[in-house]
Amino acid sequence: MANNASIQDAGTYDFVIVGGGSAGCVLANRLTESGVSVLLLEAGKWDRDPLIHIPVGIGKIFPERLHDWGYFMEPDPGIDGRGIECARGRVIGGSSSINIMAYVRGHREDYDRWARSGLDGWSYADVLPYFRRSETWEGGVDAFRGGAGPLHVQRTRYRDGILGDFIEAGRQAGYPVTADYNGAHQEGFDYIQETIHGGRRNSAATAYLRPAMRRPNLRIIVGARADRIEMTEGRATGVHFTEAGRRQLAHARREILLTSGVINSPKLLMLSGIGDPKQLTANGIGVELANPHVGGNLRDHLSVMASYRRKSPSWFQQQMRYDRLAVAMLKSLLRMDGFASDVPIGVTAFLKTRQGLAAPDVQFLFLAAPFPARPYLPPFTRPFADGFGCRVALLRPESTGSVILASADPDVKPKIIPNFLSSERDRETLREGLRILRSTMRQPAMANHILQENAPGTAVEDDEALDAFIRATSVTVHHPACTCRMGSATDSRRVVDEALRVVGTEGLRVVDASVMPDLVGGNINAVVMMIAEKASDMILGKAPLPRADVAA
Repeated sequence: MANNASIQDAGTYDFVIVGGGSAGCVLANRLTESGVSVLLLEAGKWDRDPLIHIPVGIGKIFPERLHDWGYFMEPDPGIDGRGIECARGRVIGGSSSINIMAYVRGHREDYDRWARSGLDGWSYADVLPYFRRSETWEGGVDAFRGGAGPLHVQRTRYRDGILGDFIEAGRQAGYPVTADYNGAHQEGFDYIQETIHGGRRNSAATAYLRPAMRRPNLRIIVGARADRIEMTEGRATGVHFTEAGRRQLAHARREILLTSGVINSPKLLMLSGIGDPKQLTANGIGVELANPHVGGNLRDHLSVMASYRRKSPSWFQQQMRYDRLAVAMLKSLLRMDGFASDVPIGVTAFLKTRQGLAAPDVQFLFLAAPFPARPYLPPFTRPFADGFGCRVALLRPESTGSVILASADPDVKPKIIPNFLSSERDRETLREGLRILRSTMRQPAMANHILQENAPGTAVEDDEALDAFIRATSVTVHHPACTCRMGSATDSRRVVDEALRVVGTEGLRVVDASVMPDLVGGNINAVVMMIAEKASDMILGKAPLPRADVAA
């Protein structure tokens, strides 16, 4: 226990939110509009970097690990002993400020599966109204889409004929094309939907937090690293944090809300004595509440890429010339359309690798550009070799890992143990998904674009060779989740209940991707914001939105 004489009092609020990422921004908005007082703590800085707001800036943010925690996973036998990166946002807006801006809700079966496990109130009919409340969809309001929410969603506006040809190739290969993968039918090929508005990234900070900052009942402290939760007779009463070298304690009258994400929420619980007693004791932490499942059940979407050399120069290559790129980025900052106001990930597909599945088990993410690719300026530098590729992502992995403490020091990164491809079914699914992708690329619609297949390469065909390629090259799609598992009263592995309250405590909830009981089928940022929208009603004691019983 720290010496309280050296701790500054940061004040008392109705709610203290720990984490200014996607969920934290949503909660800050929805709670303060009801009149309660809120303190939002964010370990990172303000999102003032122009690269965050210019969509094409993602091409620099990811390779250089800007605005994230710098996490790496532990060496993993399932992927040839590699320890791959695990980028998580450390900035106002969290991962919504550094992601690829894809808007994907998952499949209705995901939520109905949660409901069948005993999670009342989490079926598709229950969560759809919160998806609709959160968004303004450029296609207009219908039974599935919203038209008055803070988050703006649009179809890709990226200009490259290869996108339409890839969709046509999917049709030629015998797969469906869907009119809206976030609507009635997810399965099939479609142009990707993005959280972009007016030529700029529409992050959770832009959509939710900035409107709330006009309210006097919201206080935000950036650069505030949460150290532990103050527990008093089983109740969470405050948050210890360090800001600019000063140790401080913020008090909560009603609740503390952890929105720190799949890595940091379980870490903070463990630092506060809530977790596996063996692990806590080994790190010199007293046990406040024994729960060996805190940090367990880690799941992530693993992916593998097939890449191709392009026959003729693409729009991407032409626009990456320094002088053209500079003009395009200025146009994006001025809220104008153009090259920099979108990203070349223009098509996605949700497909089934075998008959009888209730939902697609792989996702394609088509990239109409080589990656990474650096700007050039003739005659001083030559343009990069042009190409494109497509990732195949495993949507509902059986393999599970964990997040464990490496130290009782809050400044020490935890260990992230993914256990990728420890399930034979996961290996089979990713292998078959790669085969489906390569078959699609061989259709007539793609013939005018492909000069050669760079990877895996034409010699890689049988199961053994494909598995070796997957082990050697697969990486995360940055959708880790499930480390503070939500469960019903009969679920012995739960960390939080159906209302996201930490089981065995009072005044403490987790509201982020870590509460998912298992992974949904697709990019998770939209899902995290839905969870926070729904949680805000629970926290304030409001009746849930009326169910939306729409036909499949």
